[in-house]
Amino acid sequence: MAEKKLHTLQTNEEIIEELTKDFKSTCMKDDKTKSEKGENFESNSSNKDDPWENIGKDPDEDEKEEKSETTENVIDEDLSDEEELKDRDLNLTEEDKKLLQKESEIIRRDANDRFRMGEFETALSMYSQALKICPLCCTQERTFLFANRAAAKSKLPNEKQSAIRDCTKAIQLDPNYVKAYLRRANLYEETEKFDEALEDFKKVLTFDPSHTESNCAIRRLPSLIEQRNEKLKTEMLGKLKDLGNLVLKPFGLSTDNFQLQQDPNSGGYSVKFNQNSS
Repeated sequence: MAEKKLHTLQTNEEIIEELTKDFKSTCMKDDKTKSEKGENFESNSSNKDDPWENIGKDPDEDEKEEKSETTENVIDEDLSDEEELKDRDLNLTEEDKKLLQKESEIIRRDANDRFRMGEFETALSMYSQALKICPLCCTQERTFLFANRAAAKSKLPNEKQSAIRDCTKAIQLDPNYVKAYLRRANLYEETEKFDEALEDFKKVLTFDPSHTESNCAIRRLPSLIEQRNEKLKTEMLGKLKDLGNLVLKPFGLSTDNFQLQQDPNSGGYSVKFNQNSS
């Protein structure tokens, strides 16, 4: 097996440019030749038919962008509600604020009853209604409303991220509200945000070092984080290998022809090329 050691390492961009320069030109010539022979090719401007446009693109990118837009709309709506409340509260007397506080409290208690009966969507709607009534200066009441609305959202599909945001709002209003940290920690774990969950469980322990659930969590989560990281690393290496094979295939090569070897003394890496790699 012949081996050729590459002493000068090029950047990823230089390697890809060098390897694909002739290949892309060849592909274009091949397409032109087929066209001259009378073969019919349907014209399509979509990127999905152009492998060069899709290299390195996440196949779920469109779905992620759509979810991102939905999340932004929810956040914008919450900010808009608070801006309206700021403008409204400027014109309220102290008596008006007390009346609105009492009204929102009545709605919150009714929503709690709905929640206990398992009517989560109704409870969610009522908590939102109470938040739109409760004056911004009533910090404690709004803390409970955000935390309770998070509980209702956590029971509904596709509302986990929004529930996390509500927990965060509650914590911003009251940094010592242990229940909000605990609820957010569980939501983070359910959505596989293990690092964030671990931090929240640790925070709970600063308030209550003997908290059983949190003590169990900080022993459980590190292994889950490690498993997730290994899975992500494997997936990433697999995608890089597929990309490399796509680029090298026209030259009769594959990523198996290249091997990275670490120098035990310097810690640096060198690339070995194996022409006859099986």
